[in-house]
Amino acid sequence: MIPYLSAERVFALLPPADAVAAIEDALRAGLDPAAGVPRSAVPMRHGSMLLMPAESAAHAGVKLVTVAPGNAGRGLPTISGVYVVFDAGTLRPVAVLDGTALTTLRTPAVSFAAVRRFLPPAPRTVVFGAGAQGGGHAATLRALAPAASVTVVTRSSPVPVEAALRDADLVVCATTAREPLFDSRLLNDRAVVVAVGSHEPDAREVDSAFCARATVIVEDRATALRECGDVVRAVADGVLDPERLVGIAEAVGGAPVPDGPVLFKGSGMAWQDLVVAEAVLARGE
Repeated sequence: MIPYLSAERVFALLPPADAVAAIEDALRAGLDPAAGVPRSAVPMRHGSMLLMPAESAAHAGVKLVTVAPGNAGRGLPTISGVYVVFDAGTLRPVAVLDGTALTTLRTPAVSFAAVRRFLPPAPRTVVFGAGAQGGGHAATLRALAPAASVTVVTRSSPVPVEAALRDADLVVCATTAREPLFDSRLLNDRAVVVAVGSHEPDAREVDSAFCARATVIVEDRATALRECGDVVRAVADGVLDPERLVGIAEAVGGAPVPDGPVLFKGSGMAWQDLVVAEAVLARGE
């Protein structure tokens, strides 16, 4: 029988800090995000379904994931899915992992691999969104920087957002918003913003003004220009030159620390799931 790793087992086997290290190690070893296969997205009546295949020397893997924005109002996860790992040589399945847990683990791992070099030891942090990704980013941050302070902002939150944003070292945007969540003029010149809530070219969480003054890090330039609305719309507004985009492999590999704010825009790529799934399986052997 093919082993199934539940959400609890996935989280138990691979702590958040180790997931970050797995992403960093893969990139430093030469993994090229641009070589990946683009996701296939199928619109559904109540959201979308994504198919995300990837291959490494040892394994092939595919994630089948659904995104249902309306689930938040039902008390259900916005993201659901499964991940199947195959042997690369025989292409026979070797394991099935809870896809929601894998996504919850790998997305913040990618975010912090991209930006942690630019953060102070105890960053004052604002997190927009209290769902799986907001919680996952907060948990990963606390694993990496136990002294960090975290303010969580939701639609019904009474938090004085403006004051928190003015003091923030890090702002995490993990929502289903389609328009900017805040006026970026509130942010100081050392702010790091992580935006991971959308993968559509017409949706964004950060305004073009911030893209204009920030160093913009992306998983892959072509992917960002195809499906990252924060980037697509800033380019369309004429304030962001695509040549300025910094790939995550460059950022992890030691690109110079920017003199000014930083934006990491991630939409999720299939290679990330396979890297983290392999790390989980290695711990379970």
